[in-house]
Amino acid sequence: MTLVAVGLAALLLWDALGWDLAVVRLFGDARGFALRDHWLTAGVLHQGGRWMATGLAVMLLVNAFRPLWPGLSRRERWGAVALTAVSLIVIPLIKQGSTTSCPWDLAEFGGTAHYLSHWRFGLSDGGPGHCFPSGHASAAFAFFSLFFMLRRAYPTQARFALIGVLVMGSLYGLAQLARGAHYPSHTLWTAWICWTIAVVASRLMMRPRPAPPAVAPGVEPVSASAI
Repeated sequence: MTLVAVGLAALLLWDALGWDLAVVRLFGDARGFALRDHWLTAGVLHQGGRWMATGLAVMLLVNAFRPLWPGLSRRERWGAVALTAVSLIVIPLIKQGSTTSCPWDLAEFGGTAHYLSHWRFGLSDGGPGHCFPSGHASAAFAFFSLFFMLRRAYPTQARFALIGVLVMGSLYGLAQLARGAHYPSHTLWTAWICWTIAVVASRLMMRPRPAPPAVAPGVEPVSASAI
């Protein structure tokens, strides 16, 4: 939970300093965003990212029914499926209620909206909204579940899975930033929300069941009906 608290403090500092707009201006101008429809950002990293997420989700489902890692318990396998599903549901729900518009909707980039912090609740920026946090980044960060699923029985693979998810999420976030689809904080908040969900939910969904009490050799366990 320490990492959750540190991450929250860093995100609040980022917002307080107003760095979102400054970073976005590095990629766009009055003509818009040159990389909005680029084959790498819009094709490989955006559309391809969706296919990658679909593949990982299918893998988790297959693993739930028929273990790809023999050392995992049923609770861990199904917990990872549930944890991923929760993240993939929560982020779009938050987006649906958000009044924040995407960078490409701002007037200075050819749109109609005016920049407002996503914490200015109840105020409209004049654009279509529904842009905070980053839904595309959740296609990577929802799979923090892989780390929590593997860390007991396969700690080395768990670390590699965590690194892979972080790299994948960072690439997705960078692509959406370059396209003008999201501010940096949108991706960072998605990572924080998904990680927080994973930390909390893993304790409920993947906690190993307590082992039955040991019985001394030659001693028959006493059943409840015999008492």
